[in-house]
Amino acid sequence: MSRKHWALVIVACILALTWWQGAPLLSFLKNHSAPASQKTRSSSPVPVTVTSVKRGDFPVYLLGLGTVQPYRTVTLRSRVDGQITKVLFRQGQMVKQGDPLIEIDKRPYQAALDQVKAKKQLDQATLTNAQKDLERYLNAGSLAVSQQQIDTQKTLVAQQQAQIAADDAAIESAQTQLDYTTISSPLTGKIGFRTVDPGNIVHAADQTGIVTIVQLQPISIVLTAPEERIPTINAALASGVVPVDAFSSDGLKTLAHGHLAFIDNSVSQATGTIGMKATFQNADQILYPGLSVAAQTLIETIKNALLVPEGVVQHGPDGLFAFVVNTDNTAAVQPIKVSQTGVGEAVVSEGLSEGQKVVVDGQYRLVSGSKIQATEMTAGGN
Repeated sequence: MSRKHWALVIVACILALTWWQGAPLLSFLKNHSAPASQKTRSSSPVPVTVTSVKRGDFPVYLLGLGTVQPYRTVTLRSRVDGQITKVLFRQGQMVKQGDPLIEIDKRPYQAALDQVKAKKQLDQATLTNAQKDLERYLNAGSLAVSQQQIDTQKTLVAQQQAQIAADDAAIESAQTQLDYTTISSPLTGKIGFRTVDPGNIVHAADQTGIVTIVQLQPISIVLTAPEERIPTINAALASGVVPVDAFSSDGLKTLAHGHLAFIDNSVSQATGTIGMKATFQNADQILYPGLSVAAQTLIETIKNALLVPEGVVQHGPDGLFAFVVNTDNTAAVQPIKVSQTGVGEAVVSEGLSEGQKVVVDGQYRLVSGSKIQATEMTAGGN
């Protein structure tokens, strides 16, 4: 045989050997492996967690981020000119309304007050003398004193009485200026950094304040809401107290509970949102000005809603669906509609009925008609 013929024989032998070894293997895989897999899928129950569709009240929360703001902020400025003689507070101190904080040199203002008081004493003496002269004129009769003299004396008495009234006003003004030399806290709150020290000269015209005080109890949180929520929010405010809960910015820790105080009077054209302000008592001072928080506002409660855990709701190419449990312990795909979700639950508007069993966990192994091994969901959600 030629070399060419030997090459053809060798190739034929290799192909025959490959067919002989591969055919049984392919036949085995076809006849045993695939049917066994299908048999396992169809006959072995899939373990799942199920629960019953129930009715109950569903709270609708408005979720968003907010910023803590002081309930009130006051920047203290001097209302008189003078030198600061005393600073009666520590930076960062909590102060009460009426506590004295700053003293300005009183001497010029005390002297001005003493001067107007002395002026009143002088005018009072003049008035007393004029009144006595008028009394003598009236007692003397028309034969000794003319009516013109009496009228002139009455005018003099009236002028002195007016001067006394002017002196009283001057005294009150001077006393007010003297009182301004002691700057007291107008509210109960926390002192910030001061900008001047004792010995500095301050003026009533100064634009820079001496120190800022913020009220922390109560305190406010500023929030925003989509403009389409305005009717619901207004209805909630009209019906009573609207609870607001504040959480840490990551949403993991509850910080405080408060209530919605009011909503703004106009919508922001730039963002399409409405501003809101909530009030918190902040007894432990855990809320601090400038802090970013997550907040949820209870704006509505849907009564007697059809409820399922959020894990029941599945997303498919044709929309939302749930796996319902048949009486023969098989799962079936049921299209549903959901109107609200939140706080771990969903409100089902179409597709399910009260008491119906639905799969809440383990759906990833299910197809329509799958046999299931059901375990009831516990109160804790497991």
